[in-house]
Amino acid sequence: MRRVRPGAAVSRGGLTSVAAGAGCGEPPDLPRLWHVTLSVSGEEAPLQEVRRGLEQLAHDHPFLLTSRYARDHAEIRYWEEARDLHDAAAVALRLWGEHRHSAKLPPWEIVGLEVIDRETYHQRLAEGHGPRPATPVGVHPF
Repeated sequence: MRRVRPGAAVSRGGLTSVAAGAGCGEPPDLPRLWHVTLSVSGEEAPLQEVRRGLEQLAHDHPFLLTSRYARDHAEIRYWEEARDLHDAAAVALRLWGEHRHSAKLPPWEIVGLEVIDRETYHQRLAEGHGPRPATPVGVHPF
């Protein structure tokens, strides 16, 4: 779900319009892409149930790139479109809880969160640091 604050630029089919009341000449407050890595863990759960839950989460959240999992933890990586880091982090922190029941995910807690902008992600990759590229795409065991 994409949220735009009042006065922010809104894109519709490649055209950008500015909401009424926004000042002319101000730079548009366009959403940016953020790379999110969400780590969760808790009591052991059957591997088949963890995998099935993560596959359902990927179906419910189509921007999910990859998930890695074990009996007691998982890592989810995806791109989020948001106005700023705060918005991207807020969405990421709600992801597991909001989908826990519908995707039948284990009752694990979030134990880690990294949100970086697209430029930083690509800079880290170019330097050989940071998260490996999210390949292969999908749900895989650690």
